[in-house]
Amino acid sequence: MSRNEHGQTTQDPGSVPSIPLSDPTLGRDGEPTIGNLVKDASASVSTLFRSEVALAKAELVGEAKKAGAGTGLLVVAGVMALYSSFFFFFFLAELLDNWMPRWLAFLIVFLILVLITVIMGFVGYILFRKIRGPEKTIESVKEVSTVLPGKHPGSTPSTSPSSPTSPRSGDHPELPRAHDPARG
Repeated sequence: MSRNEHGQTTQDPGSVPSIPLSDPTLGRDGEPTIGNLVKDASASVSTLFRSEVALAKAELVGEAKKAGAGTGLLVVAGVMALYSSFFFFFFLAELLDNWMPRWLAFLIVFLILVLITVIMGFVGYILFRKIRGPEKTIESVKEVSTVLPGKHPGSTPSTSPSSPTSPRSGDHPELPRAHDPARG
């Protein structure tokens, strides 16, 4: 090895580079070092949480579609009840008036419209009842909480200085106030 004009070590053209005879990530006794274990654990936890978020999104998309279908049917039931009561009501009542008293014809038409509205509302209600929470995500988060010591599903994370709920740096008692040219 020799040094170039910048003081950096360079390899001689005829020399062979050294080949490590052991894994540099292992300690003296052949076990992984604490640093490597911590690095692997933090990478695994990060991957686990990203996977949990992806699972929750996948579950909620399917449930949102069911909620949309139920909402759509309830809207249809409401619109049908509103418009039907004006137009179709008069048509059928006048038609039935040919065979029965006028008041009975209007009552029958009204009951038919109420029945249709109740049926659509019930079907929409049934669709809403089928909506489930992200069960797989909840189950896997419970499993994670048993693996990680000191972490519980209901615990709240502490706020970091960069969080939106923390005071501004100028208002912090330990930090100097930033110079504001408008204040002088």
